Amino acid sequence: MHIVSFAMFIITGALHLYASWKDKAEQRARTKPLLLGFLLLFYITADSRLCVYLILALAASWLGDILLIPRGNGWFTAGGVSFMFAHLFLILVFSEGIIKELVRWPLALLLALVYGGISALIVRALCGTIPDKMKFPMYFYLLCNTAMNVFACMQMITLGKTGAAVSFIGAVLFFISDCTLFLVRYFKKPEIVFRKHFTVMLTYLAGEFLITQGKIMLG
Repeated sequence: MHIVSFAMFIITGALHLYASWKDKAEQRARTKPLLLGFLLLFYITADSRLCVYLILALAASWLGDILLIPRGNGWFTAGGVSFMFAHLFLILVFSEGIIKELVRWPLALLLALVYGGISALIVRALCGTIPDKMKFPMYFYLLCNTAMNVFACMQMITLGKTGAAVSFIGAVLFFISDCTLFLVRYFKKPEIVFRKHFTVMLTYLAGEFLITQGKIMLG
């Protein structure tokens, strides 16, 4: 069953990316609700020791995908809240694999500062094109993604296993996807992002899959 669900994830993902490359909004809207649904099904059928937090993270991402389909600040905010919960659940996923005695706190702080600085630059670039009331929520959201990446990195360093490295790469791609999404939706020149939604969704789908596959590898 997991092979079938993986194949469906790849097929729908390819269709969605093709529609994104061609900038066809209606076709993207048709496939988007299926993507994380098939990835969630893949995880449930592929892993013998399921992680409830990862299931909740994928489910929250699926809901976020649906909420982001309509245009408008209200829908964008609702989708952001759902994805924020996905990041919080992923923090719980990664925290389970961290060996606390081996955590390198200076590196964790440095990583947080780098991600936090990039997040600040992204939000600053949107000044003038987003309402003032959205600035702090958007920055806070990116900080949640930052924390998720820090936890993923600490899991990779303390465990020293391939699965943890795969998950960290996925977390990095998830962060890139969020940053590019903000630019595509609200930057005055969205074409600054290569092929706009194609880049957003390619990094997003690859990120979500690698996070999931990394967890399966860790068991």
